[in-house]
Amino acid sequence: MNEINTRRMKLSQIQALIAVADCENFSVAALQMELSQSAVSHAIACLETELGVQLFHRGRHGAQLTPVGERVLLHGRQIVRSLEMMVKEADLEKGLQGGQVRIVTFRSVATHILPGIIAEFRDRFPKIAVSIAEVYYTQAVEEALRSGKADIGFVSLPISDEFETRVILRDKYVVLLPPTAELSSAKITWEVLAKYPLILQPPETACSIPLRKYLTTSEFPLNIAYELSEDSTIVSMVMQGLGAAILPRLAAEPIPAEVKVCGLPVDFERVIGVAILRDALLIPAVFAFLDVVTSAAEVENTAVETLSIQTKPASAG
Repeated sequence: MNEINTRRMKLSQIQALIAVADCENFSVAALQMELSQSAVSHAIACLETELGVQLFHRGRHGAQLTPVGERVLLHGRQIVRSLEMMVKEADLEKGLQGGQVRIVTFRSVATHILPGIIAEFRDRFPKIAVSIAEVYYTQAVEEALRSGKADIGFVSLPISDEFETRVILRDKYVVLLPPTAELSSAKITWEVLAKYPLILQPPETACSIPLRKYLTTSEFPLNIAYELSEDSTIVSMVMQGLGAAILPRLAAEPIPAEVKVCGLPVDFERVIGVAILRDALLIPAVFAFLDVVTSAAEVENTAVETLSIQTKPASAG
């Protein structure tokens, strides 16, 4: 008998039950549902017949739930909520059957972090296209997000609070020394660092701004001899013995075996995050990509930690 009742019950009857219970009035509920009062009354009557119980006390002051009606209403609300979730799941799936996720980032993330994330994302969502644009500065990433040219940006944190961000990686700065350098410890001293011409990124770059502030803590005057944007060019100049460079580890990679690598006098790092414009209207595919980024963040941090600084005692020449 119960199985027959559930098959005969209709969603419209459950919706009428909720509307009348909320409005405590059949005519008001009918207006809300854009139906006639007789249609709503008929829906409730049929539901009561199927269940075999009275759900409402009807009177001149409206409609009041009976005790069993209150209990039935709770289940009715759960049914409607479940149906809404079914629709949301279907809409999400439809949103993940195509479209494009547009990413803007700087080189070190594009080289060392994104390939693995994109490969995992394509395995899970093969019908979603992913595009990547590389820029030099975090400011350029922010502008691409503001202008709607990109959905997701990889940045050095912190940035403006107009963006929502998630930390994905902490990347230590390292000192790169020419092949002829002699190292006696894993960290260079300010005194030794001051003896080298320094090769840094331009002062307006996201990595260089905090680094230059850090360098003001040096006990010895430092000589900034060259300012270059390309990380690979900086590494090549160190390789040729033209000076010492300070870069985030990921930006410095790949580091030639001949180049000596050591830590700064006091550890210093950049925090890499992923950002979206706050309150932007983004497609489901973007949030799916963010979930993959978040789940991969712990793995990526472990990978970076394995790039431990190797001290290579060396003789001159």
